Amino acid sequence: MARPLRYTIIIALVALGATLAAVGGWRYARASAPVQGPIILISIDTLRADHLPAYGYRNVTTPAIDALARDGIVFERAYGHAVQTFPAHVALLSGRLPFDTGVRDEGAPLKSGERLLAQMLRDRGYATGGIVSSGMLRRETGIAQGFNFFDDAMPVAAAELTADQLRRDGAESEAIAERWLGTVGSTRLFMFLQLHEPHAPYAPPERFGSLAPYDGAIAYADEILGRLVRYLKASQLYDQSTIVLVSDHGEGLGDHGEQGHGLFLYDEAIHVPLIIKQAGGADAGRRVGDLVQQADIVPTILDLVKAPVPGNLRGQSLKPLADGTGSRPSDQTVYAEAPYGRNRFGWSALESLTDGRVQYIRAPREELYDFERDPRQRENTADDSAAQPVLDARRTALRQLLGKTDNAEAAVDPKDRREVVDRYRSAMALTTERKWAEAIDLLQQVVRDEPAASAVWSDLGRVATLAERHAVALDAYQRVIALRPLDDRGYLGAARAALKDHKLDEAQQHAEEALEASGTDARRMVESHALLAAIALARHDADGARSEAALVKQSDPVTIWPVYVDARLLYDEGYYAEALPLFLRAITELRTSRADPMPELHYTTGDVLLQAGQYQEAEAQLREELRRFPHNVRASAALVALYQSTGQLESAARVVSELTRVTPTPDSYTLAARLWTSLGDRKQAAQVSDDARRLFVPLKGSKSPRTSH
Repeated sequence: MARPLRYTIIIALVALGATLAAVGGWRYARASAPVQGPIILISIDTLRADHLPAYGYRNVTTPAIDALARDGIVFERAYGHAVQTFPAHVALLSGRLPFDTGVRDEGAPLKSGERLLAQMLRDRGYATGGIVSSGMLRRETGIAQGFNFFDDAMPVAAAELTADQLRRDGAESEAIAERWLGTVGSTRLFMFLQLHEPHAPYAPPERFGSLAPYDGAIAYADEILGRLVRYLKASQLYDQSTIVLVSDHGEGLGDHGEQGHGLFLYDEAIHVPLIIKQAGGADAGRRVGDLVQQADIVPTILDLVKAPVPGNLRGQSLKPLADGTGSRPSDQTVYAEAPYGRNRFGWSALESLTDGRVQYIRAPREELYDFERDPRQRENTADDSAAQPVLDARRTALRQLLGKTDNAEAAVDPKDRREVVDRYRSAMALTTERKWAEAIDLLQQVVRDEPAASAVWSDLGRVATLAERHAVALDAYQRVIALRPLDDRGYLGAARAALKDHKLDEAQQHAEEALEASGTDARRMVESHALLAAIALARHDADGARSEAALVKQSDPVTIWPVYVDARLLYDEGYYAEALPLFLRAITELRTSRADPMPELHYTTGDVLLQAGQYQEAEAQLREELRRFPHNVRASAALVALYQSTGQLESAARVVSELTRVTPTPDSYTLAARLWTSLGDRKQAAQVSDDARRLFVPLKGSKSPRTSH
């Protein structure tokens, strides 16, 4: 070879090598550079993996989720850790298991020292926003910590709805998410959006009426997701965004006798969808068959932004699986638990370990299922001799994980008591429909079967209070106190029921007992002192009301109680002009602090405005009271009086018609009859009186009526 040619080849090879090195270095730099664009975590509540086309389902179409799957990585065997909304989301956002955080049921607040993903990312300079559609994720649970912006406003804070019944249309939440994204002014942001659509009761729009209700709710959630994706694309944010789509848990749909979720740990309840679309569409279209878990999401996101991963996390980054450079060990398992039956009925808690091929469930009757032979989990192989080595290994692994040597729970198998759970859930559904008499009847049947079920006694007390069955309510709360004497909730419930029945001495006693039981817990002390302030107002005890309001202020600096008490004391004395500015100030402070709405605040303000002849302003306040507290019959009566005095008789009639529908109690029927008479409609008044006589039968030896069955 001629020398010039040889030199030319050498130079070309050197140049090629330098180019390849540069390309390799560029690719390495790109792979290792921290994600700078938006990180968006979307949780669709109660979404079963096997009800999505991306996982093989054919009875519903989900174009938005399908497109996200094409642009991202689908994890085919992702599992959750809890089958209730709040504990599942705490695990999802903390990267830790329920027994690590102590959040193992709805209503158990998150400890203030628990660091969630939002806090970790905010510490890295990210703007953080959270928008939730379920009352179970309201800010007082602690789930909002670490978020610069958190929106949990439900459309109605109705007294009869528990946290798990409060919900917001996902379309409203998505619109709030768009508005927040438009105000951040930076792409270095983390947004958490929770949609509640597939959660029972399934209520998709009519356009999805051809689908089964659960599938229709999924289709609606997909439509909402599509709106967000379109916004991201229109805002030039989609390509640079990392989007994680997941569910908290699945839904029974009758597969093992449970229609909803919470009681069992079978695959339909814990196998969840997980799709990750990376910035720039990296690794788009990949499907991963390795076993993964919700606890992996936090370390994955921290890995993507090159943030340090705390040593107490249970999960590990999914990035090696996403880019195909790693795999999970074959003995990897995922833990899940279901304490629902224990916490409500005193039964055994359920615990599970699964590796995606075999699932072990520890309960009074151990269960072992082989997914390869029995994908629908119909055959429990725990008693088969051939399965004993696997059973022993899973049993040992679970004991080591939990630090237990055996299952010391009461030996009650929830499968044998499904009819009790069905009756209880039916009662809760009837409560949302305001069929309180039927709900009380079912709850009384449940506590007859399960007299140690303190949570059910508490629900009975709550529903009986709504129905003005005060004797039933007080008895129920006394049972709660006897079963859980160190829990302030029983005392608080008894105090509220006694206050509604105008038994102020009894209410005072129970409220003071609640305060003693609350210990040093500031949140619970606030509730007790606020109730004592309300009792003092009912007594017209100015000094006592001010003193209790000041004690509320000590534990809750943003409370409006001191201002409200001063306004109420003036109002009760008839000094309306002096009370009005204080009421308006309280409303402004309440709106600014985004604290929970206060009963009677908008009613008393509206009544003062009505006295002053400011009808338009009074109407707005009275309507706001009824929106927040639809059972305030005094607000309904005041609104009727306003419409009557301004000649709006049709509007007045509508309010009276709504009164007995929204609040089907003896007092509301009596008031409605009087209001119809005042409107000159004696026929309607007589009809309401007849309905009341048919629906309500007085208890012997009691002045309080009872709803007949």
